[in-house]
Amino acid sequence: MPSSDAAATDDHAATESDDPRRAARERDLSYIVIEGVIGAGKTTLARLLSERLSARLVTEEFEENPFLERFYEDRARWAFQTQLAFLASRFRQQKDLQTRDLFHEIVVSDYSFEKDRIFAHHNLDGDELSLYESLFALMEPLAPTPDLVVYLQSSPERLMQNIAQRGRSYEQDMDPGYIEALHEAYNYFFFRYTKSPLLIVNAAEIDFVENENELDELVHQIATVEHHGTTYFTPLLSRAV
Repeated sequence: MPSSDAAATDDHAATESDDPRRAARERDLSYIVIEGVIGAGKTTLARLLSERLSARLVTEEFEENPFLERFYEDRARWAFQTQLAFLASRFRQQKDLQTRDLFHEIVVSDYSFEKDRIFAHHNLDGDELSLYESLFALMEPLAPTPDLVVYLQSSPERLMQNIAQRGRSYEQDMDPGYIEALHEAYNYFFFRYTKSPLLIVNAAEIDFVENENELDELVHQIATVEHHGTTYFTPLLSRAV
């Protein structure tokens, strides 16, 4: 016969599984960031996770960047304007997050402020990069630190497939070499990331859109597991059938 302590533990685990929001709050996960290269599924997962956690969703305002389409047509000509527009937009959103209710509200975002530098160092150089770095250095200390970063690590091939499927007109001629270079830059950045607990998800081996079991596993991993340092996740239960 199981002991009362064991039964209590089982009941607590069942409660956490049934109520991921409660589990997240118990672990002080009030600000969760989803990251990954273009096409990794950041916004989709952020939306699904925010629904499961009854959280506030914060997404990048890429459609409001007036330079983005021109950037994809001529990256060298429009990189600086595009980067500064994104920096300003992201900083404004980060400042707004400072007013959130830390004791009740959970926020899920589809980007981290720090990732702005990945694109800047990939697309800018010389005086433009120096000016960017000066501005970023003023803004970065004012941005809130995530309680958990989830990095969707995919493959360049899967990223290109996802980009083609979502059908954004200005992305249809995306250079595979650009995506591959970003993929390498993201891996370099996040494999050295120590500012927040980091969960690296094998996004090339998970389908959290069509496979509810895999989404359940991932939400459980995010909300109910104690995160310290860097941990890794690949779906198991749904693959064992």
